[in-house]
Amino acid sequence: MNPWIAKAVVLAGTVVMVAIRAPHGQRSRSVKVAKSHKTSLETGLLVLAWVGFFVPLIWIASPAFSFAEYPLSAGPLVAGVMCLVIGLWLFYRSHADLGTNWSITLEVREQHRLITQGVYRRIRHPMYSALLLYSVGQTLVIPNWAAGPSNLIAVAVLFALRVRAEEKMMVQQFGDEYAAYSARTKRLVPRVW
Repeated sequence: MNPWIAKAVVLAGTVVMVAIRAPHGQRSRSVKVAKSHKTSLETGLLVLAWVGFFVPLIWIASPAFSFAEYPLSAGPLVAGVMCLVIGLWLFYRSHADLGTNWSITLEVREQHRLITQGVYRRIRHPMYSALLLYSVGQTLVIPNWAAGPSNLIAVAVLFALRVRAEEKMMVQQFGDEYAAYSARTKRLVPRVW
């Protein structure tokens, strides 16, 4: 199977992801930050996330990762496309449900409120779920041992090292309301975890 199919799928997914995030980022930046919880670890995690995001694009545009190529197979391609589509839908829903409460970093905005409806009704971190699912899709679609899992590794590290700080920030901001919300929801997968 021609690897250009995988490149076209990854490029299309990236364009859709940017198209989803851009208007929400612009809208949320219009609301003043009330409290920032940005640390040097947070900055490092965001840099790692950007690296994970750009490595597949480098794979598309250059032969830099050609040493790690393997043949593209139909099964992983189809499964990967399904993960990408579901991940992008969840990415869209989580941004739409958050509205101006969304931020790329750990921040509380003015008039910030706890979102518990939409996809947040069942899971606390649907955006991380979306990013992990999307990254699994990229891993399956990209026939390259280096570029394929790069985004998945970055997102997994981001989640593992950031989620506790994010939940601590939410407890500080919303107290018992967030504790009750946490008790009735799961972190990433409804009814599982």
